[in-house]
Amino acid sequence: MGIEADRLSAAHRLRAPKKRLPACQASSRTGAAILRNGFTSLTREELFRAAHDIKGDAATFGYPSAGAAAESLCRIIEHAPDLDKVPSDLIAHHINAIQAIVRERTKLDTVSTASELSRQLRGVADEYLTQANRDRPEHLEAILAPSIAPGE
Repeated sequence: MGIEADRLSAAHRLRAPKKRLPACQASSRTGAAILRNGFTSLTREELFRAAHDIKGDAATFGYPSAGAAAESLCRIIEHAPDLDKVPSDLIAHHINAIQAIVRERTKLDTVSTASELSRQLRGVADEYLTQANRDRPEHLEAILAPSIAPGE
């Protein structure tokens, strides 16, 4: 799961330049492309794919809160009218939370903190997406739907 969290960070290196990157050259190239050109369809897809993989695998590997945070990030990528206009901190906080949840999972007191962090991220993301899509009613129904990621 740590590799997936690093891949997510690499795919979004524009917003989190201080994070260590994996050796994977493809992810490094994606991060460099975002730095150069902003979000293109290719870099958006890589970021979405990394978050989506974590969303799908997190519960299986014992990180359900990371899955909830990854689902929230997927929703931002999927429903934001213009990804370049999404506050960079909103995306960075999701990535940092996923990495922290994976890194700190072995500590007994982190489960409730991770769940609360994921819940708050989802709330902030929903608030942003509701505002950003106020003129796009076809997206509002999906934005306001309950989470499909497994809970703790």
